[in-house]
Amino acid sequence: MSNEQVLAEAGAADLRTGRGHGFLALTLGAIGVVFGDIGTSPLYAMKEALAHAKGGATDLAVFGVVSLIFWALLLIVTLKYVVVVMRADNKGEGGTLALMALAQHAAGRRSGWILILGICGAALFYGDGLITPAISVLSATEGLALAPGVGKLFEPYVLPAAAVILTGLFLVQARGTAAVGRFFGPITLVWFLVLAGMGLIYIVQEPSILMALSPVHAVRLLVSNGWLGFAILGSVFLVVTGAEALYADMGHFGKAPIRAGWLMVAFPCLMLNYLGQGALVLTDPSTAESPFFRMIPTFAYWPVMILTTMATVIASQAVITGAFSVTQQAVQLGLLPRIAIRRTSETVAGQIYVPAVNAFLLVGVVLLLFVFRNSSNLASAYGIAVTATMVVTVLLLFIVERKLWKWSLAASLAVVVPFLCIDLVFLGSNVMRIADGGWFPIAAGGAIVLVMWTWMKGARLLSEKTQRDSIPLADLIETFRHRPPHRVPGAAIYLTSQPDIAPVALMHNLKHNRVLHERNVMLTVLTSDRPRVPEEGRVRLETIAPDFDRITVSYGFMESPNLPRALSAARRLGFRFDIMATSFFLGRRSVVAGAGPGMPLWQDKLFIYLMKNAANPTDYFRIPPGRVVEMGAQVAI
Repeated sequence: MSNEQVLAEAGAADLRTGRGHGFLALTLGAIGVVFGDIGTSPLYAMKEALAHAKGGATDLAVFGVVSLIFWALLLIVTLKYVVVVMRADNKGEGGTLALMALAQHAAGRRSGWILILGICGAALFYGDGLITPAISVLSATEGLALAPGVGKLFEPYVLPAAAVILTGLFLVQARGTAAVGRFFGPITLVWFLVLAGMGLIYIVQEPSILMALSPVHAVRLLVSNGWLGFAILGSVFLVVTGAEALYADMGHFGKAPIRAGWLMVAFPCLMLNYLGQGALVLTDPSTAESPFFRMIPTFAYWPVMILTTMATVIASQAVITGAFSVTQQAVQLGLLPRIAIRRTSETVAGQIYVPAVNAFLLVGVVLLLFVFRNSSNLASAYGIAVTATMVVTVLLLFIVERKLWKWSLAASLAVVVPFLCIDLVFLGSNVMRIADGGWFPIAAGGAIVLVMWTWMKGARLLSEKTQRDSIPLADLIETFRHRPPHRVPGAAIYLTSQPDIAPVALMHNLKHNRVLHERNVMLTVLTSDRPRVPEEGRVRLETIAPDFDRITVSYGFMESPNLPRALSAARRLGFRFDIMATSFFLGRRSVVAGAGPGMPLWQDKLFIYLMKNAANPTDYFRIPPGRVVEMGAQVAI
């Protein structure tokens, strides 16, 4: 959730008030955000596919590549995502982590395999998120070198221009993007219409290109190229990068607007442009080195160039804010430590900014630019993370079909196996490009998997260690009946992840301060496997002794905690809450590496580093700093 939420909120509000243009507003918003990545693929996909075809820009290669592009868009994007995958929504939300949570819920237990699939899908998203801004913006600035008459003058500035644009884009993230977000839909709609218009110009000149829609030409090209056909498939796959966004952004706009935007605007406009590029290369094979920019009429070159740059910036923005959203979900699901998440809007919940992720993406994207230096080299690194994510989606979809939808094994396999075979073929074609740059997203994704796995394993070991060294809360309360401690007025709220165990902060308060408050609350924050928790079911109150209460606050994995607000809402359950008379006790654990069999020493050190750099719980839970008392303890894992 991010700047796109502005568009979604506006459209949803119109729908609630019954205005007829609400659906159109959501559809326009979806066009501006959901299809930004896939909508900029014509800049580089066609030229890369033709470059790998045997014999160059022959009629066989042109017809075959266009045919492969059409069937890839039809089978992967339209049939797989628009028709099938978008049915698997988690209370309206989509994306790898939402699907993982849905699959866990459907399975009825916490499955290690489902968790691993979700972690891999989320980690690969970051790898893809590094390459998308780099290849999109660099592809646009490469048009400077092809400008009629002055291209040679601009050639040295192609790479610096891309670096400046992307650096500026990352630097403005902290200010929020609501103001510009509302223009994304109209600009991207104009972009698609321009794509279609340019394509039609050349289709009219060479209408025989329409025969490329037959799958016969795709088969002929692959057969004639032999093993080289895998390289062609790897390049053709570039046309469907961004398909996951249709599913991931489903919660922002809804299924119907996304489906309408794809079927009525994005798909036909993209195909008209690809057909036009094919027609252009048929009439002039020398244009195969950059068919997109060669098809722009001379009189319109600079306006289209500016529009192209704007479209790639929008595509990059969608990926950046998508990374923020995935990070928020991962933190809530316990896959990452608490990370500072700032809100850039007081009215729109999805307007968030994650400084650590923004810095990571900025460094990674600029590094990619200067390591790979042109879009063709970046194209070699692009695709493998996306195909692997698509495989993860299909496997999780199978679990949902069997466990949630109660489909028979035969029906589930009939749907999943064809999609899985297509994804594995494309994955295999992209694996061939690992040495040419495909290693980068794999390395980035692998590093994030390692971080997530270390954090979850370390958190589990720490919880087990704390539980072994603690006493049950019920036993402690029983002790107070026989040996009452000194009481002080007011209320104390102890944050704990184990509500049945006496919190470390409580034990230290008794040990060092030798006091107990008149009223004590054990507060536990849980994350649901649903995107959002209804307000009426958010807070549960349980009295476990006359002066001890247990409060459980639940949040969805798409929500950010706000404990003072939740406690205020608990008043309807009979909980008397005055924040100025309440102290929040937090247990600050200082973790050191131990000699136990839990994790290797290097992993212990990584977990300790993550613990030290986790966001302050006071800020994360939005607790007033003046009401917080931290009690420290050293724990060896």
